[in-house]
Amino acid sequence: MCDLDGCSSQLSQKPLPIVSGMDRRQFNLGLASLPLATVLAYPELAQAAGARTKDFSISTPSGVEVMGSLATPKAGKGPAVLLIHEWWGLNDQIRSVANELSEMGYLALAIDLYDGQYGSTREEAMALRKAMDPAQATEKLVTAINWLRSNGSGKVATMGWCFGGGWSLNASLATPVDATVIYYGNVKKTAQELSSLSSPVLGHFGTLDQSINEEMVSGFESAMKEAGKTNFTTHWYEADHAFANPTGSRYDEKDAALAWTRTTSFLKQYIG
Repeated sequence: MCDLDGCSSQLSQKPLPIVSGMDRRQFNLGLASLPLATVLAYPELAQAAGARTKDFSISTPSGVEVMGSLATPKAGKGPAVLLIHEWWGLNDQIRSVANELSEMGYLALAIDLYDGQYGSTREEAMALRKAMDPAQATEKLVTAINWLRSNGSGKVATMGWCFGGGWSLNASLATPVDATVIYYGNVKKTAQELSSLSSPVLGHFGTLDQSINEEMVSGFESAMKEAGKTNFTTHWYEADHAFANPTGSRYDEKDAALAWTRTTSFLKQYIG
């Protein structure tokens, strides 16, 4: 569940950190040298980075369309990462993360579980989440993972934030993956539900989060142990829900940077 304002409330924006009059080619080249948090924090930069991804569409075995934005590394192929958006829907910030990962050599797909729709208010986001068919979402995720495995180097990780963090875990339970990253997502699972998990898990959580709280995460850790799943790492930050979202009121720059460093190290270790 993700219905907190920290997931999307816009902070006041500082002047863009780009040179006045920079031509489009220089601007695009400059994006690669900017820290990810800087790109994400400025809508104009995030939009420019997100625009470097390409529209993606395939069909599930039952004929349901799987939509998203694909960022391809310079090598053409590489280890793959499936990114799952917050409850608002797929936006430029998530596309920017896909672009960043492609610059690091990953084939990155930011899936769109809302089929092109986006919630700009809490009410709209909640309506989209409630309207989403969980079984169909699972089928889309499995189809995307299979596509990434076939079109990348063979290894696939899932990564999601909030609503997407819970679905990152769900996807990894539905089909084998090589790594699972959860940013403050719903991890309320039984040992039986976790029995199909085959990947290592990395979780980032905030001690001030009242929704995805310590009680839930502690229960998850106990269920993992009961299920015989020992390859999981939980990191706690003195931060609130959505602390890694630079556009949100709960953003914590230091903890977000640390979480990203840990995430990229985790990906390097398990998918290359």
